[in-house]
Amino acid sequence: MMLVEYSSSSDGENDDGGGVEPGGTPDDNKTCSRKCRQDVEGSDCPIKKKPKIEKSSATARLPLPGCLLSMFPEDEEPQTQDSSLHDGRIRSFKHERGNWATYVYFPYKPEEEFGELMEALLSTAAAFGVVLSPQEEFHLSLSQTVVLRHHWIQPFIQGLKAGVAPCKRFVCSASRLKVYCNAEKTRTFLGMEVVTGHAHLLNVVRVVDRTLTDFHLDTFYEDPSFHVSLAWCVGDFTAQLRQCLHELQNLVDNHEEEQYQLWLDCAELRCRTGNKTFRFSLDA
Repeated sequence: MMLVEYSSSSDGENDDGGGVEPGGTPDDNKTCSRKCRQDVEGSDCPIKKKPKIEKSSATARLPLPGCLLSMFPEDEEPQTQDSSLHDGRIRSFKHERGNWATYVYFPYKPEEEFGELMEALLSTAAAFGVVLSPQEEFHLSLSQTVVLRHHWIQPFIQGLKAGVAPCKRFVCSASRLKVYCNAEKTRTFLGMEVVTGHAHLLNVVRVVDRTLTDFHLDTFYEDPSFHVSLAWCVGDFTAQLRQCLHELQNLVDNHEEEQYQLWLDCAELRCRTGNKTFRFSLDA
């Protein structure tokens, strides 16, 4: 649709002096004009002037039709920088409209006994002065959190889908606790590191990295420690958690008289960008 800006219809009609006085005929106007020109020096007949129409200093613009606005949706939820509304968590990068935080991962759906183990881990950490909050969702990350522009989302997802198409479904397990801290030192995590399936995870990471490289985005870590984050706290509590890591690992190794194994069925790769989640099923 082409938008046309219309100028005022009065701008061009009165500039040539051809207007007709209200209430008179063209002949009347000619007679009055002739007489007034003859007696202009002392006559009581005033010279009638055309009304002056002032042009608007700024031409009014028509609003964009709704059909055009709907062609470029942002689909964004209101964002806030107030950490008190996010359990004290602080953004790793400033939110800007049109920027979508994006990461790739395998989801983990915990079993019933996992909840019992989590309660024991949180209780023991609290006894050492570290109050941890359990993750709302559990997953194994295959990328760093990167920023996608809104118009990159569709081609990025298409590239990722094509890349993982040859990947096969597999299973990996985790049982070794490890402490992690983000680069900004604003959050500390207790995670369970993968002990089997590492090579399969690396193959998927290579596929994801190729798509990230196509968009000039940061790839995953060179020597990644694949893990499922279990719980977190605000600030750098790395030293405090490491002090009680031996006690925490004992809870895992002796859970119900045998070592607890976290089994992850890597059947569906997911990509979360903003408030959208894309799913890619892997062939059996």
